[in-house]
Amino acid sequence: MTVSDLLQTPGRRYPARRLTQQIAGGASPIQPKNFACGMITLDPDGGQTPWHNQQQEELYFVIDGEVEVCLGEERRTLTQGQVVYIPPTVFHQITNTGKTYARFLYVYGPSGDVAHWRQELEGTLPKAGVDAPPLPAGARPQCTEPPSSPTPG
Repeated sequence: MTVSDLLQTPGRRYPARRLTQQIAGGASPIQPKNFACGMITLDPDGGQTPWHNQQQEELYFVIDGEVEVCLGEERRTLTQGQVVYIPPTVFHQITNTGKTYARFLYVYGPSGDVAHWRQELEGTLPKAGVDAPPLPAGARPQCTEPPSSPTPG
């Protein structure tokens, strides 16, 4: 039996003020071929998974907090218990709009690398409205700043 334990998974901090812990896929001991899964903790007041797209289809399941989800030209607030489906290649971002940490699970398939993690660490994410479609009207700005110091890992 292969077990992944979030309490023993340090995860990785990203410049957009979030912690990503892989439950299945990536650095996890669980290595499925058809999907990947993880926990994201967004820092209060703007922690984010910035505007990006990927080849996989994906779900975000909000566990705690209040978040703004931008998907293509749409923008919506989601709270605990809500799930959003993200079709392949559609640009999307999720931002913590609350004063406390927000947590959500991501599940995408098929399993494999998603470029936006590396791009964010390198400061090379496509910029909304420049290298990528614009964010929906009224959305929180995309975080594209490269790290000022090495991100612990």
